[in-house]
Amino acid sequence: MDQPAAAKALLLIVDDMPVNLSMLGELLRGAGYRVKVANSGRLALRYAAQEPHPDLILLDVMMPGMDGYEVLKKLRQDAATREISVIFLTALDDDRDEERGFECGAADYIAKPIKPAVVLARVRSQLLAKQAGDWLRDQNAALEAEVARRMDENERIQTVSIRALAHLAETRDPETGNHILRTQSYVRQLAMLLAGHARFAPVLAEPYVDMLARSAPLHDIGKVGIPDHILLKPGKLSAEEWAIMKTHAQLGSDAIGLAEQDIDQPVEFLALAKEIARWHHERWDGGGYPDGLVGEAIPVSARLMALADVFDALISPRVYKPPLPAAEARAIIAAERGRQFDPDVTDAFLDHFAAFVAIADMHRERG
Repeated sequence: MDQPAAAKALLLIVDDMPVNLSMLGELLRGAGYRVKVANSGRLALRYAAQEPHPDLILLDVMMPGMDGYEVLKKLRQDAATREISVIFLTALDDDRDEERGFECGAADYIAKPIKPAVVLARVRSQLLAKQAGDWLRDQNAALEAEVARRMDENERIQTVSIRALAHLAETRDPETGNHILRTQSYVRQLAMLLAGHARFAPVLAEPYVDMLARSAPLHDIGKVGIPDHILLKPGKLSAEEWAIMKTHAQLGSDAIGLAEQDIDQPVEFLALAKEIARWHHERWDGGGYPDGLVGEAIPVSARLMALADVFDALISPRVYKPPLPAAEARAIIAAERGRQFDPDVTDAFLDHFAAFVAIADMHRERG
């Protein structure tokens, strides 16, 4: 340890014998260290807990009242002092005593009578170890902070990219406005409500819910492939037009699938986005599209989006219809329990209907 670092080190000497405190204090001060002394275990604990904490404690084992073993035990129980290295000072020469000290957490032993060269060498060694440990902890903290910053940046880039793609689809259908914000919030709300449900708990862990909400805005990305004369038609679609409109589910899934092929490793939110895009128009009873999936065969992500999407469509104005009152939309969804929608998903929605109305009001179309 270099001299500038040594000069900054604070040592606490603990011994009930004044002569030992005086001798060690003089030796260590002469070596450039700052020194505090304590003549009892209780005083040592008080000094160790004070700021600035000592960098190293030289602790006598045999003391009246509270011996060194008990002092070390209490140091290790306190979060403020548990990381301070301790060197035992002892006249004991029994190997079992030394073993007991190391088991308690002592970093080293110095035998009495004290040899100045040994004391200085052992102290320097422990301070070097502390310096290295502090440096490593600082490096790890800096690395963790940088990893967290980059992860946050990546998440923000993902979110912005998803929103950009979703808004691209929205520009084809300008009357949907805040539809992606509302459906995203509905899906998150449903997922949180069902996270403790026996059927859904294995799937709806917090990371999955976050990915699900992040992916939700891409559910209608396939609409960019639907011709304007169909997408924006103010009246009822013909059978041929409806067949084309339904292809948006597969178009969206296929587009996301192509994006996945361009990367080396799977990305979870893209996998969820692909599920939602393809299957959010499936029905619990098997009468949906594009694949006619039934019940549990429909991914959880798509089941949640199915209800969220229908609710928002019912209460929102479209070129072909006015918005329905919330109560009427609720009744329609309740009637589709076990038919269009998963029964438990429907129940969560109905039981907390006010929360979904509040979301709709928060992201209501303005102007």
